Amino acid sequence: MPHVLVAGPRPAIPARPVRAVRVRLDRAALRGWHLRLLERLAQREDCRLSVEAVEGTTPILPANAELLFRLEATIHGLPRPGLSTPAAPVALAPYEAAEAGAPDLVIDLSGDGPAGEDGAVWRLDVDGVPGEAGLLASLFAGRIPVAALRDGQGAAVAAGRLGAESQTVMLVAFEDYLARTITLIEAALSGGASCELPEGALAPLVPAGAFDIAGWTVRRRAAENLGRRIARRLYGLCFHGERWRVGWRRTQGPDLIDLRRHPPGGWTDLPDDGRRFYADPVAIARNGSVTLFMEEFDYSRAKGVISAVRFGPRGPVGRPEPVLERDTHLSYPFVFEAGGEVWMIPESSRSATIDLYRATQFPGGWAHEAVLVEGVVASDATLLRHGGRWWLFATVREGGGSFSDSLHLWHAADFRGPWTAHPRNPVLIDVASARPAGPIVLRDGALIRPVQDCRGGYGAALGLARILRLDEDGYAQRVEARLAAGPDWPGSRLHMYSAAGGLEFIDGSRRPPMRLRRG
Repeated sequence: MPHVLVAGPRPAIPARPVRAVRVRLDRAALRGWHLRLLERLAQREDCRLSVEAVEGTTPILPANAELLFRLEATIHGLPRPGLSTPAAPVALAPYEAAEAGAPDLVIDLSGDGPAGEDGAVWRLDVDGVPGEAGLLASLFAGRIPVAALRDGQGAAVAAGRLGAESQTVMLVAFEDYLARTITLIEAALSGGASCELPEGALAPLVPAGAFDIAGWTVRRRAAENLGRRIARRLYGLCFHGERWRVGWRRTQGPDLIDLRRHPPGGWTDLPDDGRRFYADPVAIARNGSVTLFMEEFDYSRAKGVISAVRFGPRGPVGRPEPVLERDTHLSYPFVFEAGGEVWMIPESSRSATIDLYRATQFPGGWAHEAVLVEGVVASDATLLRHGGRWWLFATVREGGGSFSDSLHLWHAADFRGPWTAHPRNPVLIDVASARPAGPIVLRDGALIRPVQDCRGGYGAALGLARILRLDEDGYAQRVEARLAAGPDWPGSRLHMYSAAGGLEFIDGSRRPPMRLRRG
């Protein structure tokens, strides 16, 4: 007979005494991770929580850090807000109204709390630098940060070497570090955290007890140096990083769908002024001319809007002009005509909705018409009229993971909805062929779906997939061609495809040559 283990009664775990814990925060430097920490502490049975909001005298992070985070979030499709996002002080109101009185413990995260105060006080430093600046400073220096909670005498009560999924995307690493900092604080409260520096960790940069004038000086100098490093990285992202661009050409004979390769003669770049890039081209032919819609990303604002430009016999007439802007970042303007009017579904994944707009004064004057699908983080929504129904394609990010590998479908009798989710969603999980890359093309009786091949990163290559099955019970496709950057499209990425009225468009990126200073 099988061996059976019978568990005996577990020894009772003594309940930890309830402590009055006060968290001290800089009202002007509040971030998402502080609110997450307060939520976690408020749920603890051994913690009676209150908050003290103070006016700090030095910034926790350099002023350009948030611009870096916003730019990286847009480039890499990262969700915001997050743990690093600035938060409004009004979010502290429920905790500030909590029971007052002398606390048993103060967790000082303000970076500027008074030294030598009575009672138990814990302060956070990273590699010896008080506050969050130590996290970014370690990241820019290529170090693995060591975080420590110290008491009023500078002795560590908890220490840990923090990890991150990425060491190249600062926002990802910074938020990973902040999440683990919360873990460290909770472990210290539970009494289970190690107070020893991890094996091989460097000695702290600030000697014990130096959290007054000396600590302020070290922190100020670190913040100034960090600000310069962030500025250099911002410059690199904007001017020496990969630059997205749109290419166009007139079709005289076979197009890209027929050729399954780049056409002879290559592509003409849509010019930009160096202060913005254009991407996600979607063209529509109307009233005898072609209008190209696209994402316009302004580096100074770190935000995308939808712009449009009309094409004449010699190419674009003027420069693209913004036609739709919202509070959130917009991209991938899927434009189509139905019922004698022009409609648009821009990507606005940060709003967790798929939205429909109607042109009231083409190509501008866009009015919000309906929410087609809500409660989804969807990318590159693309419509298709097929088999007497409307079909909506988009990749959906659920519970983390990639934005590009999970294809979902919806169908409806009318494009305004209501939309029904396909019962087999996700109908495809494949980072090489799930994410849409432009309008679906009907060619010789076959539906050809441009797809993004993201095996080499976001938008690395363009695939052409033949739809083999599309109905309310199933979906199938077969990728028949893959096109990448090369001699006819210099760069490192080929992202999407659109065509209308004898013109076709692609986009992608390339790294511009570095400008070297003399001297």
